[in-house]
Amino acid sequence: HLCDRRQRQMCIRDRKCSMKLQHLDKYKRLGLKISYYRKVKGMTQEQLAEELGKSLSFIGAVEAPNIDRTISLDTLFDISDVLEIPASKLLDTE
Repeated sequence: HLCDRRQRQMCIRDRKCSMKLQHLDKYKRLGLKISYYRKVKGMTQEQLAEELGKSLSFIGAVEAPNIDRTISLDTLFDISDVLEIPASKLLDTE
């Protein structure tokens, strides 16, 4: 399960979260970068979801800074392919 605000304290204690709390800001920045490059390409969330074979709610959750959502490396690479950018641009945190 993913950490939400109410579960964060429990997650710190039991380590059952799929997202480590120390990486939370990195996932948020990743989502914001996906949103930015998607818009630069002129795509909607729906179009990106369709190209990836993912749901609109999945893309919305990945891009939303207030939702804790992880993605796999395969999905990251698929997103970079669809957006026609190197995956490193999405991972660059500076």
